[in-house]
Amino acid sequence: MSTKAQFHEVVHAPTRLRICGLLRRAEELEFSVIRDALELSDANLSKNLAVLANAGLVSVRKEASEKRSDARRLTWVALTGAGREVVEQHLAALRAIAG
Repeated sequence: MSTKAQFHEVVHAPTRLRICGLLRRAEELEFSVIRDALELSDANLSKNLAVLANAGLVSVRKEASEKRSDARRLTWVALTGAGREVVEQHLAALRAIAG
């Protein structure tokens, strides 16, 4: 079954497209891994994750770290089921445009 090609404005923004591309191949990633891999500031990543989360495309969860002695928690990010579908549809639309 082929993926329906559908352009998605929220995913199309360059930073959000890069975030979704990275998350596409993982079950979930920790915030700092995404930040470092994409060379983003904390603020830029947070802002773009908020847009994706508000659109229902990613889930964000906080978890205590056994390796930390302070109260800070790790932030884990994952594409939702709907998010995975939207990303695949958007990539199919980009392939159709490029083709």
